[in-house]
Amino acid sequence: MRFTTNHKAFLLLIIILYSAYCKAQTPINIWEGTKCKAKVELTPYLAKSKDAPAIIVCPGGSYFWHDMETEGVGVAKWLQDNGISAFVLKYRVGTIAGFITHHRILTRGNRYPDMLQDIQRSIQLIRDNSDRYDINPDKIGVIGFSAGGHLTAMSGLFFDTDVLTQLGVTPTVSLKPNFIAPIYPVVSFSAPCTHKRSRRGALGEGKAISREMKDSLSLEKHVRVDMPPTFLMNCVDDPIVKYQNSELLDSAMTAMGVKHKYIQYKTGGHGFGATESKTSKEAIQWKQEFLSWLKEIGITNE
Repeated sequence: MRFTTNHKAFLLLIIILYSAYCKAQTPINIWEGTKCKAKVELTPYLAKSKDAPAIIVCPGGSYFWHDMETEGVGVAKWLQDNGISAFVLKYRVGTIAGFITHHRILTRGNRYPDMLQDIQRSIQLIRDNSDRYDINPDKIGVIGFSAGGHLTAMSGLFFDTDVLTQLGVTPTVSLKPNFIAPIYPVVSFSAPCTHKRSRRGALGEGKAISREMKDSLSLEKHVRVDMPPTFLMNCVDDPIVKYQNSELLDSAMTAMGVKHKYIQYKTGGHGFGATESKTSKEAIQWKQEFLSWLKEIGITNE
């Protein structure tokens, strides 16, 4: 077969597009080129649609580890299949070694505000590179599960808390998500329903878990009228994070008049992400409810 100039141009275009696609799927170290020496990966799962909405996915894991498969990649691929570009964030946590050894009594390790820095930096990078990823910079949200749900809520409550300047980063775009979705989230660090492992993972050990720090990250105490629209879901039979966490957040948002939708299922458990086989037929309905809500608030058209 003889290749014409048109054939060669077409093949070159395919190579360029394929290279761009592969590059977009490669994890990004969000702190490369900054004062922060941590390696924090943000992995894109880009939708085929143009000017797509985008969602940062924060897997759970008690702020000590990450459920990357079920609450990370599985969720991202589901969103991608529904025309939404997803970015899975492997934010900084206390690590399994930190959980076992309690070494953060002697060394700082990873702790707050590290994870808040990671989510703010991720929002900044995605907005700054919206053209590159072919996403709409005004339709960027955050979804998270369990402890990742706590981080998700922090992104919508503390978006104007300056935690990046100390790392030599000065954003020129808004760090406020356009919407957030805490799913069976950890919420309080001070109420009787507190998930103590997540609190320890976020704050550290011993005296680091002070009353002041507990209150500062008990999110029901920091709800604000200008927080983003919020989708909240949990299950009464959750054996890990007590369902009262979500009720506290719902009550606080209701009292403040925050635009939100709260769905509480009787059965479903915890840690299922978007995987039908890991929860009840009742609770897996959250996926369609969420997609419908995105349409209601003008993020998607379908």
